Amino acid sequence: MVPMPSPDPPTLLNHQDRNTLLQIANASIRHGLLHGKPLQIDPESYQDALQANRASFVTLQKHGELRGCIGHLEAFQPLALDIAENAYAAAFQDPRFPPLSDNEMSDLEIHISVLTPARAMTFNSEEELIAQLRPGQDGLILQDGHQKGTFLPSVWESLPQPAEFIKHLKLKAGLPTTYWSNSLKVFRYETESFP
Repeated sequence: MVPMPSPDPPTLLNHQDRNTLLQIANASIRHGLLHGKPLQIDPESYQDALQANRASFVTLQKHGELRGCIGHLEAFQPLALDIAENAYAAAFQDPRFPPLSDNEMSDLEIHISVLTPARAMTFNSEEELIAQLRPGQDGLILQDGHQKGTFLPSVWESLPQPAEFIKHLKLKAGLPTTYWSNSLKVFRYETESFP
């Protein structure tokens, strides 16, 4: 009897797919500046990899500083459409920033992160959780009841110590840094980020 293969991880995007997604993000932001809404796209007009349901985040930076970041943690729509919507939302709907203005466009850097499906982690203490973390590789979702927060793997650049990473993620979820509960759940995911 031949063993069943485990489900394949999502295929990595090729250079053309990445460029197309960056173009979609840029076009959606420009469309938003002119029309006040995201670019409407037909996912079926793109390559198969961009039609697959994938979760993504779009991060905007200006002069190396964060200017907006919006995304989805769960895949529910074609990747091309997810990028168009998240790019628009990062530019105009991130509550931490005013809506992007036309004169900022020339200084804007667009970064895309495409997520793998999140998997629940198993641990019995904060120490066990911290010991399992893979700095630079893991994105985390921390949740307890209605309190929820996520950090993309890129956050490791500013918080390289696992214990500090968890403390700040608790704060993002609206919890005290010393918070611990047996009902706390943590999910791990990875991202393919570019450019």
